[in-house]
Amino acid sequence: MKITGLNLDIIWKDKTENFQLIEKELQNQDADLFLLPEMFSTGFCMDASEVSDRKQESLEFLKKMAKEKNTAFCGSAPVEDGGNFYNRMYFVHSDSEFNFYDKRHLFSFSGEDKVYTPGKERVVVNYQGFRVLLQICYDLRFPVFARNNDDYDMILYVANWPEKRVEAWEQLLKARAIENLSFVFGLNRTGTDGNNLFYRESSHCFFADGKEISEKNGNLVTAELSLEELKVFRNHFQFLNDRDSFSIEF
Repeated sequence: MKITGLNLDIIWKDKTENFQLIEKELQNQDADLFLLPEMFSTGFCMDASEVSDRKQESLEFLKKMAKEKNTAFCGSAPVEDGGNFYNRMYFVHSDSEFNFYDKRHLFSFSGEDKVYTPGKERVVVNYQGFRVLLQICYDLRFPVFARNNDDYDMILYVANWPEKRVEAWEQLLKARAIENLSFVFGLNRTGTDGNNLFYRESSHCFFADGKEISEKNGNLVTAELSLEELKVFRNHFQFLNDRDSFSIEF
């Protein structure tokens, strides 16, 4: 599977401009899956009542892109649903069918937990033979929630993780890959947001042994993932068989 992530310098609170920018950046690209950052249409914004989708704008954009390119698209957006606001990660298939995951761990340091509602479900998507766990930014700091119970092969993290804490982002991505014997693709935004936070290029894809397998080309980061290679590695190093048993309460 070929995954291409876009290191997007998100334009603050401007969905139309961001949609146009994404189309331009990806117009000559092909992949089995395109990955966009957390809140790709607005930036990581706490003005939920102002920026949140009420007519599924970001979802409809992803459906349009997935249909045009005949492939899958994934990214998160602020959404209003049932009177609540969610940081919602969509995984949209080429036929417009989609799965979604609402961010479980809300970033209290920025007040996200005061504005958005936490998700209550752990979501794994089946795509091209891969079982894919969907995760958003701050979720990365909570390994129990992401623990592999032999139910996924890859984790996708989308983020707005600023430079001042980027060392944690990069180290934890690698740790999640190693401890869960899985591929981990972490896509971060770039540029400076409306809160004057700077985000340096720091997107990566790691194999189950912690080795970087992604390549960078301009604003694009691409990785080729082999499920067969992962199966061979897991069969040789059967560390998951020795994992602790526990349950998660929501």
